[in-house]
Amino acid sequence: MTELPVAPILAAVPMPLVLIGRDERVIAANPAAAQLFGTAAEGWHYITILRQPVLLDCVEAALKTGERREARYLTRDGERDVTFNVIAAPAGEGVMLSLEDISHVQAAGEMRRDFVANVSHELRTPLTALIGFIETLQGPARKDLEAQARFLGIMEREAGRMSRLIEDLLSLSRVESQERVRPTQKVDIAGLVTSASMTLGPQAGDADVTLKVIGAEEPVEVLGDGDQLLQVFTNLMENGIKYGGGLVTVEIAQQDRDPMLRGPAVRIEVSDNGEGIDPLHIPRLTERFYRIDSHRSREMGGTGLGLAIVKHIVNRHRGRFRIDSQKGQGSRFTVVLPV
Repeated sequence: MTELPVAPILAAVPMPLVLIGRDERVIAANPAAAQLFGTAAEGWHYITILRQPVLLDCVEAALKTGERREARYLTRDGERDVTFNVIAAPAGEGVMLSLEDISHVQAAGEMRRDFVANVSHELRTPLTALIGFIETLQGPARKDLEAQARFLGIMEREAGRMSRLIEDLLSLSRVESQERVRPTQKVDIAGLVTSASMTLGPQAGDADVTLKVIGAEEPVEVLGDGDQLLQVFTNLMENGIKYGGGLVTVEIAQQDRDPMLRGPAVRIEVSDNGEGIDPLHIPRLTERFYRIDSHRSREMGGTGLGLAIVKHIVNRHRGRFRIDSQKGQGSRFTVVLPV
């Protein structure tokens, strides 16, 4: 049986690999390792190549004991933190050092921890208020009818806030679980936008906001989930009513070829004449629980999940979601869906 050369085999593996002999010199290293360490010259002592203490200790232990050793190696790739799972394992007359990039696993774990912390914080605040008011009603305010009415009103608002948060969390969970399954039923975008505007009409009137719909005179059909798309338009219009000044305009336009989707599409733009958003915040607006003004958002009844839900629903429909805004010049939220 013909023995295969080592270097071509290592070069075919995408993760960084360095083969080190018993004499502690590099036998071979693949291009991924050369890119990571800057150089990976054959025949050099492994200390001059690896340099990092965690890597040196891992290789030294494997060479000395002849047993597999593992470690974590943290570094930076430009502006990005990178975490590698490092394995030094016996290979023939030497040791094979491999580095697996597990940054995505670390990021997912960090996202889960942040999500749990955010949910806990969002629920703890109204719960603390409710517990405090209940204790007061059971004690000092037991016979104070005026205080009871005031406290019960506040308790109702806090309970409603928790209910909205739970509903949005459940909605986000459902959307994420379905995100890879593209809808197959035809729905009328014009009808959904009209329905959302009629539902929000009383809320707009109470806020002294004019809600204007353009381009909904004729049906506009796309493949979609009607309930989810209705939620998208409702969320965007409701945000405009809460934060967008005295006028919220929803415009529907069909395009023979949209540059974002490279094909026929329908664009739904929800614009307002509010105070606008600093461009610094725009890239993070669709993150869960991200708020520009946390106090104001909570006062308005926001959960911090609305735009995250919008993003995932639009992704499920293979569309695009874009936010354009400048301070003092209002905001425009654009949903582009393939036809």
